[in-house]
Amino acid sequence: MVFVAFLRSVLHALWMLVTVIPYAFAILLASPFAKADTLYWIAAAWLRLAAGPIGRAILGIRLQVLGFDRLPQGEKSAAILLVKHQSTLETFLMPALMPHPLAFVFKKELLAVPFFGWAMGRLDMIHIDRGQRARAFVKVVQQGRRLLARGVWVIMFPEGTRIPRGQAGSYKSGGTRLAVETGAPVVPVAVTSARVWPRKAFIKRPGTVVVSIGQPIPSTDRKPEELMREVEQWIEAEMQRLDPEAYR
Repeated sequence: MVFVAFLRSVLHALWMLVTVIPYAFAILLASPFAKADTLYWIAAAWLRLAAGPIGRAILGIRLQVLGFDRLPQGEKSAAILLVKHQSTLETFLMPALMPHPLAFVFKKELLAVPFFGWAMGRLDMIHIDRGQRARAFVKVVQQGRRLLARGVWVIMFPEGTRIPRGQAGSYKSGGTRLAVETGAPVVPVAVTSARVWPRKAFIKRPGTVVVSIGQPIPSTDRKPEELMREVEQWIEAEMQRLDPEAYR
């Protein structure tokens, strides 16, 4: 079984390596002419394939989505998604599932990654220098306000890094600070991705990943730290409900 899982993982990695190049070139070539949303949906199409039909066919990974109807409605509705971070998989899943374009907040070093990073540099995302924290947050607020106003949702991983299954990281208040500054609601999201795609692991296992979307939480007249505690409590309680064997 381990050999089969290894072989599946190799095939999936090869598929991603081969297909990311034409998708990246499509974005690079179209960027001088196409609108930002068009470029985003080209990228999202590749992620949707990798996390959906290809992930299911090669890796045996299936998806179950709970609470999709809780997402804010309307073409220009604002939202800041605060997502549990266990593996690379949720970075693929969120653009594949969400009805609005997403803007990731990520470190600028990723822009140097061949093809993938080059394409990301053409998308309307928020890349920051983590060494300049105060200036970086000002940039997040400025760009976040602009993106939210045109219906792009901002996505952040409040734990900051991938956390092993069954554990909780240190939830940082950057996402809720942005919400309080812009007035956008926060949407907590729990994801059981480490069941099939463990942190920093090459070998993926077949199984079902559950994505649970919480009720949007208003940010008006809230303190960022208090709001983040509410987000953390919901996400961690939901993770224990969805994946109880990991928390025994």
